[in-house]
Formats: sequence, C-alpha cells, structure tokens
Amino acid sequence: MRLQFVMSEIGVGLRRNLTMTFAVIVSVALSLALAGGSWLGREQVTHMKGYWYDKVEVSIFLCNKVDVTTSKNCADGPATAQQRSAIAASLKSNPLVDKFYVEDPAEAYVHYKQQFAGQPGNDLLTPDQMEYSFRVKLKDPNKFDVITTRYSNSPGVIQVQDQRALLQNLFGLLNGMTYVALAVLAFMLTVAMLLIVNTVRVSAFSRRRETGIMRLVGASGFYIQAPFIMEAAFAGLIGGLLACGMLLTGRYFLVEGGLDLQDKIKLIQFLGWGDVIRVLPLVLVVGILMPSLAAFFTLRKYLRV
Repeated sequence: MRLQFVMSEIGVGLRRNLTMTFAVIVSVALSLALAGGSWLGREQVTHMKGYWYDKVEVSIFLCNKVDVTTSKNCADGPATAQQRSAIAASLKSNPLVDKFYVEDPAEAYVHYKQQFAGQPGNDLLTPDQMEYSFRVKLKDPNKFDVITTRYSNSPGVIQVQDQRALLQNLFGLLNGMTYVALAVLAFMLTVAMLLIVNTVRVSAFSRRRETGIMRLVGASGFYIQAPFIMEAAFAGLIGGLLACGMLLTGRYFLVEGGLDLQDKIKLIQFLGWGDVIRVLPLVLVVGILMPSLAAFFTLRKYLRV
C-alpha cells in the first residue's frame, strides 16, 4: 500500500510539473552527453598520444660538406666514418634505445623527393647536400631530453630532432578543445542543478497541504521526501538514457556514418564501440544520483511543515 501511494505521488508530481520536468530531462541529457563526450575526447587524445608517441623517432643528423660553411657545430668538417661508427656503437649499447637504423644521403634524397613531389623547388637539392642520419626508436619517448644531451655535442652531429615536436601543436589544439568542452559542461551541470532544485521546490510547494497532513498523522520525513526524490531520479534516468543515445549516435555519425572520419582520416585510430559503451553506466549513475541528491538537500530546507 505504501509503495502504491509513493508511486501514485510520483505520477501526480510529474503531471503537475510536466513542463519543468521536461526541462530537467533535457538539461540533464545535454549536460551528461557533453560530459561523456568530454571524457571520450580526453580518452581519444590520450589514445592518439600513446599511438603516435610510440611511432615517433629521434633523428640524429650528421654534418655534411654544406653544413661545414653554415653551422658552427660542423666547423671540424663533415662527419667521418669513424664518427658514424662511434655513434652507432653508442646507440647499440644505450639502454634507452629500442632500435635504430642509418639513413644515408641517397636514401634521404629519395625520401625528400617523395615527400615534396610536385611542389615547386623540390629539385633544388642534390644528393650530396643531404645528410647521414640515425633514426632512433626509444623505449620511452619521454626520455628524448636524455638522448639530446648525450648526442647533440657528439663529434660530427649537427642536430638532434624529436618528431614529437611536430605533434605538439595538434595535441595542444585537441587539449584546448577538451578544456572548452569541460567549461561548457560545468555551465550545463549548473543549469541542470538549478532547474532540478527549482522543480523540486515548486513540486513541494504545490503539495504542501498533503505533506502537512502526512506529517500530522506521523509520517516520517523520508516517507514524505521519497516521492520527490524518486521524481527527480526518474527525470535523471530519462535524461541519462537520452545522453547515452546521443553518445552512441554521435560516435556512429562521426566515425562510421555521416562524416565517416575513420575512412577520411587514416592517420587517427578512433575509439571503438567498447570505449563508448564503458562510459554509459557512469553516465546513467550520474544521471540518477545528481538530481536525487539535489532533491534530497533541497527538501531538507524547503519541506518543513
């Protein structure tokens, strides 16, 4: 009988405040969808960093004949065979190095022609202007500074370059977009919480006579508050389900259908369905708890009869 009464009160409350309940559902859905999207965006950036940092190399460029006249690091002349052998031996014994290979000037020239094919001025360089270089794969890409310190002043070396620097601007942009999304998320959550609090207050005020009678006949505070809390939880559950639907639809539209980014951008490994599905339970839990807790603390202040 008590359960039936509580459920009937939930239905009454939802009907009386249908417009505001709908606003709460929409606000919760949008804020949670944005929260889930921000979380997935951060996971995507982290995934991309791990993927690309695992592939980037440290390049150790050696002096050639042209560098002797243009760089003070090569004042002693072009790198000799002995200097190349010494660097190779050092890399082979270095515990930070996973593997490396040597690119001679002829190979560097072929790669240069392939990379800048069809662009003006790609025939200005000749093979003798290219440099010997060591392409080094590190076990831990974050140890680049150690490699730079170790080899930048070695005889015959003109420059040590980390390919990670080429990706920093991209990751900086993606991180910036994530921070913007988190700021919008905070704003949306605040709006949703204010709507929930206001809806609970209006619902409590519209039923103040019923709750007053219940208090007079000895009903407990929790028994009186339960319908209001469950109304908020129900609205949050619907909003959470809508947010889950938006996340799944967004992933499909962006990655597979519509924009089809996985085929258009081959260089990025996008998060799979499993990564998205793992976020959905958290979205639902937050969707239920957020309005329930807001209703509980609001009722402690505004449901005094």
